[in-house]
Amino acid sequence: RPTRHYKRASGVYIEMRMYAILDVIQREADQSFMSYIWIYMEWDNDFLSWDEEDFCGISEVVIPRESLWMPDVIIEEMTEKDKNVQSPFLKVHNYGVIEYRDDKFVISTCKMKIFNFPFDIQSCNITFRSILYSDEELIFYMKNNDELITEESNKNIRMQYEWKFLNMSVTRKKVQYFYTNQTVVVYTITMKRKSALYVVNFLLPVLFFLCLDFASLLMPTGGGDKISFKITVLLAVTVMQLILIEILPFTSSKIPLIVIYCIGIFALMLFSLLETIFLNYLMTKDSSSLEVFVKHFIIEIHRSMKLLCSPSTIFHFLSLPEIIKASSTASTCDELTDQTASMCKGGSSSQLFLAMEKVSDELREIKKIVLDKESEEKKDGYWTRVAKKIDKIFSIIYVLAAILFLSVVFSVWLS
Repeated sequence: RPTRHYKRASGVYIEMRMYAILDVIQREADQSFMSYIWIYMEWDNDFLSWDEEDFCGISEVVIPRESLWMPDVIIEEMTEKDKNVQSPFLKVHNYGVIEYRDDKFVISTCKMKIFNFPFDIQSCNITFRSILYSDEELIFYMKNNDELITEESNKNIRMQYEWKFLNMSVTRKKVQYFYTNQTVVVYTITMKRKSALYVVNFLLPVLFFLCLDFASLLMPTGGGDKISFKITVLLAVTVMQLILIEILPFTSSKIPLIVIYCIGIFALMLFSLLETIFLNYLMTKDSSSLEVFVKHFIIEIHRSMKLLCSPSTIFHFLSLPEIIKASSTASTCDELTDQTASMCKGGSSSQLFLAMEKVSDELREIKKIVLDKESEEKKDGYWTRVAKKIDKIFSIIYVLAAILFLSVVFSVWLS
């Protein structure tokens, strides 16, 4: 060390300015901060001083950096060697102060906090320290005005990509490495992610799919169209989750809020789909019971037709739709079957003609009864009424739950 007494510590002034924020790699295995910085250092050399008047007014000279002693300053968080060529010169002033300026492409470790992704704010440190010298031999000094440092970096910064530079602060502290106390200078760079692209490309589309699911509540519950529509929207949200895997940084500390946002919307839409399937099941119970009853009545009509001597005569008075509509008066048809069967056993044509007339008269009466009860048949069954009540209650709860969930998520996000 260029000092007149070995017990006197050498002072090194250090200053850093941010030139570019190149990238922030946030994978779990490799959380790195890529930046381009400028470094300025100066220190005293007790054996280098002269009177400029004795040397033609020369107050400073530039010499190769290998010619003089330099402090062994490194960046503690640096994970890859700087590929840039180091500055080859030092500037020596006549009063014994030596200047060194250099620019560095720094790839450093940085612990990321991505709970609020993509509205997250990251803080990365760049720590300068000596490799060998203790704080009794080498002491660092720096500019303590954080506002001035931030302002100077804002003027010099050129590229930020998806990050916005907020501020930079500097602190000095003492640490112990391998039983040696050392003084370190820590620059903390705070930056905020530009989230507009993520909001437009991801958050809003997922929210639009939820609005489509809200619109499906206006569709009729019966039938499979509503179920098909809900399944399609649910698959679209699944595709968005696959995209999220590609853009989301991996971390094992906390589940990011954007994942909770997607899973919550997916769960709400899943419950809505299950509710629609359950309501369709309830409504099919009414229709299935009616189909069984009509099928049983057609079998009884077929048996009655076999008992008549001329089945074509019956179809002269009553068409197939009228037979189906007569399902509500099955007991009358049973009586008719018994009468016609006894007449056919007699075998006389006159009795057969009278039986056919009686059949036609009674079928006309059945037709009138069916027409009178047509309006009652159009009314919903018991299970259909229950399904519609459940659907109304679930729709209200579903919309309120979705609004409450989104309010909580966005309030935590923006706070």
